[in-house]
Amino acid sequence: MSEFFDPYNADRPLMLKCSCGRDHTVAEHQAEEAVQRASDQAAKTLRERSETAEFEAYSNEFIEATLVKAIFPHDEQRRRFLRAVGKGTAMAAIASVVPVASLQAMAQEKGALEKTNLKIGFIPITCATPLIMAHPLGFYQKQGLNVEVTKTAGWALVRDKMINKEYDASHFLSPMPLAISLGLGSNATPMNVATIQNINGQAITLSLKHKDNRDPKNWKGFKFAVPFDYSMHNFLLRYYLAENGINPDTDVQIRVVPPAEMVANLRAGNIDGFLGPDPFNQRAVFDEVGFIHVLTKDLWNGHPCCAFGTSTEFIQKNPNTFAALYRSVLTAAAMARQPKNRELIAKVIAPSQYLNQPEAVLNQVLTGRFADGLGKIQNVPERADFDPMPWQSMAVWMLTQMQRWGYIKGEVDYKAIAEKVFLITDARKYMKDLGQEFKAGPTYEKHTIMGKVFDPAKPADYLKSFAIRKA
Repeated sequence: MSEFFDPYNADRPLMLKCSCGRDHTVAEHQAEEAVQRASDQAAKTLRERSETAEFEAYSNEFIEATLVKAIFPHDEQRRRFLRAVGKGTAMAAIASVVPVASLQAMAQEKGALEKTNLKIGFIPITCATPLIMAHPLGFYQKQGLNVEVTKTAGWALVRDKMINKEYDASHFLSPMPLAISLGLGSNATPMNVATIQNINGQAITLSLKHKDNRDPKNWKGFKFAVPFDYSMHNFLLRYYLAENGINPDTDVQIRVVPPAEMVANLRAGNIDGFLGPDPFNQRAVFDEVGFIHVLTKDLWNGHPCCAFGTSTEFIQKNPNTFAALYRSVLTAAAMARQPKNRELIAKVIAPSQYLNQPEAVLNQVLTGRFADGLGKIQNVPERADFDPMPWQSMAVWMLTQMQRWGYIKGEVDYKAIAEKVFLITDARKYMKDLGQEFKAGPTYEKHTIMGKVFDPAKPADYLKSFAIRKA
């Protein structure tokens, strides 16, 4: 690339188009190349780790243990079961958790792939880490898949491309497959959540001008951004505001803003804050335009955020391909869960074709050691994590919030919808066949949100307990 200077603006270079096809300075080009080299080296190191016997054992154990946890969420109950029935029966139970017979391939031989060339959409946020890192680390390729991971501008576009079959699978906000399956905001198209991509990993970020206005009871008239109506961000922000006496429909404004535009809107004063995905909470601090008011981990520790999923039709037509995708993403999640890998992962996902963010920002998010924008360095290792289990109890909670705020009208069969969309099903029946007794069911554990216990067995009672809700 050549570089010339404008005689009327000696400080500003005139640029010819770079050989890479973009307009930027030599320094910018070299900086991008340095980021890519660091990413490639980090990916190489992680690939080498994934090929060790230690990781193979860990990965297999992670997949098995994660799925067994879906059946028995309590440690002692799980240990008693394994002692009572042995490994072989336990693996049979694991295979029964997901309602696609070919997913037994996770513990058995792989079936012939029905489709090998796939396009997967993602939004450039850290929530998509397992799905993204599986690409440069070769996890898709190891399963015989040729996957193109495609950066997408916003969630409505993700939804439309999935409905139109332009994507084979996608990074979703975890409530989206519920909404699409129910025809909320789009034509009803059955979708499934295969795995949760991440837990925690979000925050309420406010403009620096509100440093001395931290009490949400004083936030009437504020303007907030969330990434999509059918998002944990929207539901958690509404929950937080309502618990502090603020009606999210009448006392504040909540608008949909693509994640990549949140920091710019905060800087411009168009919004007072946002409940959004990382890395944009940390990017607001990095750019000195905002501060982290509260991590969503502190509202609901372990809450789901984004998911990996596809259409029910794709699973039915391509069960072995889906199983291969499932294995790829679970393997990436296994690696992402290990703290020792987080700094390398930050390098892998930093380049422009993925998140296009400073490595320092991603590193703070993934390691949990971060500047909060208020002059302090926080150390919260659980700020973001990657537990892939799509608990149906979480789906029930999402449905209660959709109903609470008027997105769903009338009666809701919470359990039927959750079991149809979130792929942990029929475990109770299988375990009954093994002589095990259940009451509420293995995938319907209770959750605590802002100090209040949510019992998924009593969603209607939970919904009625809120003083602030849509009339």
